[in-house]
Amino acid sequence: MSKVERIEKICILGGGTAGWMTAAGLAHKLEGLGPSIRLVESDQIGTVGVGEATLPHIRYFNKSLGIDEPELMRATEATFKLGIEFCDWGKLGDKYIHPFGDYGQPVSNVGFHHYWRKMQQMGDTSRLDDYSYPIVAAELGKFKLPSEDLNSIESTFSYAFQFDATLYGKYLRRYAERKGVVRTEGKAEDVTLHPENGFVKSITLASGEIIEADLFIDCSGFRGVLIEQALKSGYEDWSHWLPCNRAVAVPCEAKGKSVPYTRATARKAGWQWRIPLQHRTGNGHVYWNEFISDDEAAHQLTSTLEGKALADVNQLYFQTGRRKKFFNKNVVAIGLAGGFLEPLESTSIHLIQAGITTLLELFPDKACDLRDAEEYNQTLGQEFDRIRDFLVLHYVATERDDSEMWRYFQAMKLPESLQYKIDAFKERGHIVKYEFGLFLPPSWIAVMLGQGIVPDQYDPLVDRADPTKMLQQITELKNLTRQAAEATPDHAVFLQQYGAASGTAALMAT
Repeated sequence: MSKVERIEKICILGGGTAGWMTAAGLAHKLEGLGPSIRLVESDQIGTVGVGEATLPHIRYFNKSLGIDEPELMRATEATFKLGIEFCDWGKLGDKYIHPFGDYGQPVSNVGFHHYWRKMQQMGDTSRLDDYSYPIVAAELGKFKLPSEDLNSIESTFSYAFQFDATLYGKYLRRYAERKGVVRTEGKAEDVTLHPENGFVKSITLASGEIIEADLFIDCSGFRGVLIEQALKSGYEDWSHWLPCNRAVAVPCEAKGKSVPYTRATARKAGWQWRIPLQHRTGNGHVYWNEFISDDEAAHQLTSTLEGKALADVNQLYFQTGRRKKFFNKNVVAIGLAGGFLEPLESTSIHLIQAGITTLLELFPDKACDLRDAEEYNQTLGQEFDRIRDFLVLHYVATERDDSEMWRYFQAMKLPESLQYKIDAFKERGHIVKYEFGLFLPPSWIAVMLGQGIVPDQYDPLVDRADPTKMLQQITELKNLTRQAAEATPDHAVFLQQYGAASGTAALMAT
């Protein structure tokens, strides 16, 4: 039996959100176990820094590090997030919210949406949204923490944050450095590979300094300095399914009431985001440059800002897809170095978190066993694949044909895995469940129903219920949901009560 040689030196190449989340996560979990962690980044290389909306999973990452939530929110100018509002996706004039919570309550293991569908066929005009506490609260601009009473309507949701990603990275840098992570200013100019096994032996900085490590983590962004430029790991291009390839982003002054949700508005050649923070509003326009020029995209964005622009427009270029190998030799790619999916469902930071969590679960020794790498690649690959299907759903579940882009999606052949899920829901309201996957059935229900895919049938088990009694119970549930949401504090007020408000003028003015 060969002797196991533990990792002694870890080098993270690149900072930003990916680099400092990785540094903080590893420093905390490996504290006292021996490995030194060094992060190399250059102030001359900018970070994308526009991933400001998150998913509920980020709370568990922060909690695992022992981070105080109100303190973090003050430091990052964060607001709460109950979901994402989608405007003009199914057809022009439509809007719905994808909530971080369920609809109603299952009855005899039959999803609530089946009962709602039967009542709809009987003439009831209620929205499925009316039975979702986080949706109604979001629409009213309200927020509170979930109730610990599992029998309460106020317990039926989760929440995330909308924050300044640059400030989040800085916060985690301070955390990681307190845990012993050493930051080195510099750019990698050269990479040396071991002649025997092809592992990365060292990187050489522009200053001439040579940094050796047992494990390298590539957080160098789209460039993939180690995972691609040095190791040629390959890239799986998904442009035929998700062809938007550029974005422009700009922050502006915050105006109006502080709301606990992100907005994504469909445009003729892409879509536009709005992310409300305490001190400003983040805005961006993701688009396909075949159907709109960079100047036109920037103009469309800046002409629809709610307040004065606070910076110049930032231009971004990308190609949707993922690495064929995230873990190759002794290099693990995390963040944009591993792949890119447009931020339609705020998955960028979640994928960073998934990469870190999986690495810690399969943490290697110096040999970097191929079986561990294969399991890592399978796990992250599956995560990317299933998020891809969910994003594609937004573009193809539509009646829109008012532009070349929308006509392209109407004629597009879907991934088989997505087509199967759509067909099962359209025929009988069935959600094909994954054993592993980010988005649970309520998320798929939200997008499919929100964008016009209505089941032809409902589960026949629903017919066991007495229609009159069922209507009475459903009406009571709708009224209770509305009453609970109306009794919830305003979002800005709760931020202040919770101790999360930074005291910025924008929030205090709402």
